[in-house]
Amino acid sequence: MSDPSGDAVRRDRAGWIFLHIEGEPYDRGEQHGQLLAAEIRHAIDTARYLAKWDTGEDFDTFVNAAVAQFAPRLDTEFADEIQGIADGAKLPFADVLAWNGYMDLLQSWWPAHVAQQQPRLGLKPWRGRRGHHCSAFIATGDATRDGRIVMAHNSWDRYAAGDAFNVVFDIVPDTGHRILMQGLPGCISSLTDFWVTSAGLMVTETTISSFAGYNVAGAPEFYRSRRATQYANSIGEWCEMFAVANNGGYANSWLLGDVKTGEIARYELGLRFSGFESTKNGFYSGYNTATDLKIRNQECVGEGDDYTDVRKNGARRLRFMQLAEQHRGKIDIDVAKAMIADHHDVYLDRSDNPCSRTICGHLELDDQRFGSSDHGPFNPWGANDGKVVDSEMARDMAFWARWGHPCGRPFDAQAFMQRHPQWNWLNGYMRDRPSWPWTQFDVLR
Repeated sequence: MSDPSGDAVRRDRAGWIFLHIEGEPYDRGEQHGQLLAAEIRHAIDTARYLAKWDTGEDFDTFVNAAVAQFAPRLDTEFADEIQGIADGAKLPFADVLAWNGYMDLLQSWWPAHVAQQQPRLGLKPWRGRRGHHCSAFIATGDATRDGRIVMAHNSWDRYAAGDAFNVVFDIVPDTGHRILMQGLPGCISSLTDFWVTSAGLMVTETTISSFAGYNVAGAPEFYRSRRATQYANSIGEWCEMFAVANNGGYANSWLLGDVKTGEIARYELGLRFSGFESTKNGFYSGYNTATDLKIRNQECVGEGDDYTDVRKNGARRLRFMQLAEQHRGKIDIDVAKAMIADHHDVYLDRSDNPCSRTICGHLELDDQRFGSSDHGPFNPWGANDGKVVDSEMARDMAFWARWGHPCGRPFDAQAFMQRHPQWNWLNGYMRDRPSWPWTQFDVLR
């Protein structure tokens, strides 16, 4: 194995790791694997532990499923990139493949597999699928200060899992479009899903909670999203490419923008149904509930009134409605930073009450006395980061990002576990989050 290419660059900055990789698939993968080897190993070790805790199964169960389902469906380009990552990090290809497909496997395949093997148990969403994940919005035209597109996102997850979300990739492939994205060490797709491309596309998403549906014969989401983002020239092309060989895994509400036209869209893809809406004047948000009625009512389990229940995901939907109206015609980068860090609790009508109901999520502070989450009280889960971009920055292949809560509130893991020792099973798997500043990331010039 060669030394890391002189064309690859790693820079650690404000809690983030910036990684520039380029070239043919295996070469850029090897650069990735070598420069992030320690982080990849740590992330997979954590995934191994969390998968066992959540399912009772050894990680090999998911490795074997990944090899059986995913390996035959990857094209040569992305299989070679994963092989390069594995070789660069000195890990088995199968382990890195399973890590790339972690969301497909744990969120989608495993619940369907258990229901099929043990019908008496019924279909029960994996705990990581239930309830709260990300918050996001995209706005354009008369909703923004000067008509440009503005997009913002924060990534919700268990903090132990979210510790791996701190990589910004600048990928220059030998074919297709250049990509600047947030991502995870060892993964070819963003998965946290915040991307801009040299084709002028802006892409983000929020998970559809309680989605239940999976096709083992389909292609994994991590492959479909990376392929679509690297090769699509328009929103329509992206949606068409993403839907090819859909396995239903890691179902999301996608928010997309095209800087060439000023158009934005919300695209939801289930297993059997999809929804699409677009505009050049307006605002779309994501809050972990499907807007498409067929997906929400026919492909989700236990969704109930989540869309309108302001104790649950409906709280963030309502807050985004309020903020969109309050800032109509004024949304820009600075307003977007404030919106994605918002702590207004619409259920209690409190302006600063960080909890499971706020756009900047803090389940670790929520005593759950109102039964607003499936995750229980004082769960170390919430917003791991914040990212914002407008169409002018996207044209220049740049975006703003903040590691840790987008509001800047620090998280002390040991102090938290001392206050709430019921979570001590995460000791050693959950890191501190100091308060880092908003930082601009640009592609390597």
